[in-house]
Amino acid sequence: MDNFLLWSPKNIENTTLSDFMSKIGKADKSYPELWQWSCDHSDEFWSTLWDYCDVTGHKGEAIIANADKMQDCRFFPDASLNYAENCLKRRDNGDAVIFWGEDQVKTRMSWEKLYNAVSRLQQHLIAKGVTKGDRVAGFVSNMPEALIGMLATSSIGAIWSSASPDFGVQGVLDRFGQIEPKVLIAVEGYYYNGKTIDCMNKINEFLPQLPSVEECIIVPYANTSPNITNDMTLWTSIQENYRATDINFEQLPFDHPLFIMFSSGTTGVPKCIVHGQGGALLTHLKEHQLHCDIKPNDRVFYFTTCGWMMWNWQMSAIASGATLLLYDGSPFYPSPNILWDYADAENMTLFGTAAKYIDALNKHNIKPRETHNLSTIRTITSTGSPLVHESFDYIYKDIKEDVHLASISGGTDIVSCFVIGDPISPVHRGEIQCAGLGYAMDAFDDSGQPVKTGVKGEFVCTKPFPSMPVSFWNDDDGAKYHKAYFNRFDNIWCHGDFVEKTESNGWIIHGRSDATLNPGGVRIGTAEIYRQVEKIPQIRESIAIGQKWDDDVRVVLFVVMQDGEVLTDDIKNVIRLQVKNGASPRHVPTKIVAVNDIPRTKSGKITEIAVRDIVHGKEIKNVEALANPESLDYYRDLKELKA
Repeated sequence: MDNFLLWSPKNIENTTLSDFMSKIGKADKSYPELWQWSCDHSDEFWSTLWDYCDVTGHKGEAIIANADKMQDCRFFPDASLNYAENCLKRRDNGDAVIFWGEDQVKTRMSWEKLYNAVSRLQQHLIAKGVTKGDRVAGFVSNMPEALIGMLATSSIGAIWSSASPDFGVQGVLDRFGQIEPKVLIAVEGYYYNGKTIDCMNKINEFLPQLPSVEECIIVPYANTSPNITNDMTLWTSIQENYRATDINFEQLPFDHPLFIMFSSGTTGVPKCIVHGQGGALLTHLKEHQLHCDIKPNDRVFYFTTCGWMMWNWQMSAIASGATLLLYDGSPFYPSPNILWDYADAENMTLFGTAAKYIDALNKHNIKPRETHNLSTIRTITSTGSPLVHESFDYIYKDIKEDVHLASISGGTDIVSCFVIGDPISPVHRGEIQCAGLGYAMDAFDDSGQPVKTGVKGEFVCTKPFPSMPVSFWNDDDGAKYHKAYFNRFDNIWCHGDFVEKTESNGWIIHGRSDATLNPGGVRIGTAEIYRQVEKIPQIRESIAIGQKWDDDVRVVLFVVMQDGEVLTDDIKNVIRLQVKNGASPRHVPTKIVAVNDIPRTKSGKITEIAVRDIVHGKEIKNVEALANPESLDYYRDLKELKA
């Protein structure tokens, strides 16, 4: 069977989730029972969570206002708090942040030094006139300075937004141009795959096109003495010129903006999604402590950039007293073992990554279990795309046998996870373990009715939750917000995933709804095809679309071959047979075409919609959203698709 048991938890009583259940009188309940209670009694759950996680701030009397109207609902309407204050409770000499920049840079920062660095930058921002509601943008690598910049910004009540330095000029302008930052913090260069990438030419090109920026702070990284212009300020000079003092944390409403995050932007200019101070904090505390069992002094790693929501998610782990393990650069340089070397060297407890990284390790026959200790790792989390069944097998066989594997999924839209791990329940092959506490998840058919277990449907949330966006930027009447989530079903959040609930209360994500295939009117999730195709050793990666053909839709599969392999008719037949037997005859592609690369977003997600549009002769509106826009050329005017 596909969903057989892979792992069962030991010493459940030692988990934070078990402790929480005991404290609220639910020790005798199963996880599904706890989840149902958290959805049925949302006000009690979120109020209890605030107390359990010891949130610093004033909770107020009211817990939920307008609970019957999802878009207008507000949590803790009388509360006041500050996200940064909750992240900077510790001021001791223990490790707060450890940073590796490939094999070039290794640094560490204590809680005291982190606090002091935030204090100095906060003083500078205030001196420059930054105040509540102003935007501070980061064009930064995943490094301590990005965390410091975000915390100093939020301590004032200003709003942080970031992009990674691999974004092109137009990609930066499409994002930061909309939100008009007052201050820009930019890294002068970075390392990737052993090479030094200079950013100063790029910065000098886009900065004049951001007239709102009153100061540009340059962070030295790849070049410790960058050549900057007179109107720029060096990060190091700020840290040298101010004396650290106690930070004055601005007390803010629960929904006061904390982050502005951006949709992928592959179908147009990115949407600017605003998340609030309290919603992000409380939700991340829940996910870190209850779902991922993160405890004080744990060491939490996520392979991410500052342009992906998992960066924001990881940063909040310091609010639980955990140490952040940051990494910037290629996960395969100087060898495919670099992240596992990091895990052993720094006693990593949570290893977070993208599903495609796990798949790549498997295909390259990397076996960390044979080369590394990994004894401290308790949890492995995976997101970005569905984790295929074979990757579940690989992790337990070749990485670590006794580990809590949590495939998780949510997104930028909610800066959190709708479905996630559960440390007190078993892991079944190919399944995300559970819906997150407080998230009333379901799957609907096209008429808006819940489907049965084992039947695929639209992924929906039927009740409000604290990490819903506060708003979209420049969307005063909420029309863009409503269109994004509430157009499909009245007063129901429709997330845009094609999913299935399992008999073991788990979830399987079959792909994005807007990328599902409809041959003969039957909806097929692309993830079902990828799982079968990528079992074939000659295939490195694949992407499937639906092409309009003869008043119907035919399935077209593009494959990237392994080095030295060629797509022959024999391999095409192997693919078709594998898909037919492993999925169904309806999943079998009509056309199979070899390409050199697959377009993907900056966060590593393949983008079926961009390929589909190119195949149908449409131009992509925003190629800057792609990490490899040149790959689109492989899909234009293909003769194989004209017959």
